[in-house]
Amino acid sequence: MSIIKYPYLPEGRTILYVPAGNKFMIVAKAFAQAHSLDKAMPNASVIVRAGAILGIGANGSNYHKEHGCRRVELKCRSGEGYDLCEGCSPKNHGEPTAIRDVLEQGLDPRGADLYLWGHWWCCQPCWEAMEEAGIAQVYLLVGSEVLFNRDVPGNIIGHQFDK
Repeated sequence: MSIIKYPYLPEGRTILYVPAGNKFMIVAKAFAQAHSLDKAMPNASVIVRAGAILGIGANGSNYHKEHGCRRVELKCRSGEGYDLCEGCSPKNHGEPTAIRDVLEQGLDPRGADLYLWGHWWCCQPCWEAMEEAGIAQVYLLVGSEVLFNRDVPGNIIGHQFDK
């Protein structure tokens, strides 16, 4: 088993993996396909506690339609330059969007788990939001470090929903 080198992972935290058939990952994928406003890298997060979905959120904003993306223009690496583009702001990422959904329903996310479909790691601002919300564990799709990584041959970027 290879060790995954994430661009960011807080000390003491780990990421667990589930197969594509996991019921919460299926929900996250469907939600990303239907609701993500980032068509290049669609993703969605599902927050779950005791087998029940508490909240869900997809990434993206309408900003890019009108203004384009400064990060793309500058060829920023994944996870860098969020301050250069309002549309890429971490507030528009799937993880904080799902946390807001939980809170807007008057629910408490502490101790819940987060399932993220469409990315292979979580950026520092998203980890900070998850830690502040008390998210217990983060789950990604098995093989996500290849599937959703622009820098790795064999990724499915641009074809995420072909299967």
